[in-house]
Amino acid sequence: MPVKEKRENQPFEISTLISVGSGAIFFLLVFVGILLAVDNWNLTVFGTIRAWQGYLPVLLVLLAENAVKIWALKTFAQKIACYVLDILCLIVLTIFTNGQLISTLYIVILSEFYLGQEKLGGSIAMGVASIVIFLAARAISGFLNGDGLNLVSLITGAFNDLLLMALHFFVFNFAIQIYRKNKELAAMYKELSESNEKLRGAYEELGESNEKLRVAYGRLQETAALEERQRIAKDIHDTAGHSITTIIMQTEAAKLAVGGDPAEAKRMIAAANLQAKNALEELRESVHLLSGGTDRMTLKESLLSIIHESTDGTGIVIRADIEDFELCDAKRRFLRNTLKEGISNGLRHGNATAFYFELKREGDKIRFLLSDNGSGMAITKLKEGFGLRGMSARAEALGGTVRFETEEGEGFEIHITLPADGVRNERTR
Repeated sequence: MPVKEKRENQPFEISTLISVGSGAIFFLLVFVGILLAVDNWNLTVFGTIRAWQGYLPVLLVLLAENAVKIWALKTFAQKIACYVLDILCLIVLTIFTNGQLISTLYIVILSEFYLGQEKLGGSIAMGVASIVIFLAARAISGFLNGDGLNLVSLITGAFNDLLLMALHFFVFNFAIQIYRKNKELAAMYKELSESNEKLRGAYEELGESNEKLRVAYGRLQETAALEERQRIAKDIHDTAGHSITTIIMQTEAAKLAVGGDPAEAKRMIAAANLQAKNALEELRESVHLLSGGTDRMTLKESLLSIIHESTDGTGIVIRADIEDFELCDAKRRFLRNTLKEGISNGLRHGNATAFYFELKREGDKIRFLLSDNGSGMAITKLKEGFGLRGMSARAEALGGTVRFETEEGEGFEIHITLPADGVRNERTR
């Protein structure tokens, strides 16, 4: 089906999002273009040439071409030539400017592309290609201005820009995918609700029929499954959004600290890297659950995989004592998320370097303990932020409790008690 026909068949909210978002992106592009022109107005290149003589015409062409692409062209096939022209214009602007704000132009133009993509594959391909083109343009600019070609210097100098482009890709695309999935789920829920109403009317008219009861029960099961998927989608919005916000704050802090305290900047980047891994894993698990998949790993295996991911390349040490038993999906997910969040909080807030994790089944209770050797704090100063409040709320929803213990200079401990269910897994590993 052509892209134009797909857009016409999309829900009203999706088409409105694309139209409004594209217009906002164009005006943002104009704003960034003005900043770029002002910032480089007195710049000279190749010794004597005024830079504005090279970049100003190209900037005007870029703005005009994007206006045509956004408001006149409807299908992806029609826009291909415009995307090629975007790349050429960005390369020329990289050569004739000081390099600042170029990555912002990339991000703005990529936002328009990502907004029109229904599948993540196309966005991934364009994101990777844009990073390669950005590095190539930087290399060409450095060579023409007499700086030579040095791969290490090139990547080092563009590190912050590449990091911003990568963060923009994850935040923007996952936000769009989550929005689309929520709209699809809402439409399905409405359709199922209407079907249930029709089934109830048919039941009243035809009397008590076992076959009608069986069909109605099946519909109710589908509705319950759909409500669970909506809950998971909300969980994606809450936990992943919080994680990505934390990553952005940590990388910004690392940029400020890299000159005065490299060790602290390295620690912040390591913590942000771990947080990004956890956020990506959380998104993968949630999408897997939304698609109806099940986790084939045992509870112990899944928790050990989190520990291995956390210690790999980070320099932290985690000792663990984990019993293997069966739990429902909701409790498994809660324990996994709590372990990831506890390790991340210990690194970010307590500067912890070592952790001890224990998970035991005692009769009809599950005992969870995560302890670190971080700086800790006086218990009276402990304020439950978004993460700790969410942890407490999820435990209560599962019929359990959460307790936090900390003292200044004595680290931080998370104690969780949940009601047990299922049968103990006796397999030897």
